[in-house]
Amino acid sequence: MSHIHEPAPLPTREPEPRGETASRRTALVIHTIADIAAAFLGLWILLHLLEANEGNVFVQFVEAVADWLAGWSQDIFTMESESVRFVLNYGLPAVVYLAVGHGIAARLRRA
Repeated sequence: MSHIHEPAPLPTREPEPRGETASRRTALVIHTIADIAAAFLGLWILLHLLEANEGNVFVQFVEAVADWLAGWSQDIFTMESESVRFVLNYGLPAVVYLAVGHGIAARLRRA
C-alpha cells in the first residue's frame, strides 16, 4: 500500500478580460500620479512652514516641482497672513489633484 501525497490543486482564477486589466492598470497609474503630485505639494508646504534651508538642493527641487504643479493656482488667495495664503495657494492644487485623479481612477475601475 503506497501513501503518495499529491500536492493540493492550485486555485484556478478565471482570466480577466483584456480590457479590464488595461483599465485597472491605467487607473492605478492615474491614482499614483495624483498621489505623487499631492505629496510634492504637501511636502513643500511642510518645508516652507518649518522654514527649511532654501539653499539646500533637495528643498530647491521640491520647491521647483511644487511651483510647476501649482502654477495655475498661484495668487488665487490673497490674504494678509502669509502662512494661510501659502497653505491655500499650494493646498488647493493638492486637493484638486487628489480629487480628480482618484475620481478618474474610480471611474476607470468601475468601467
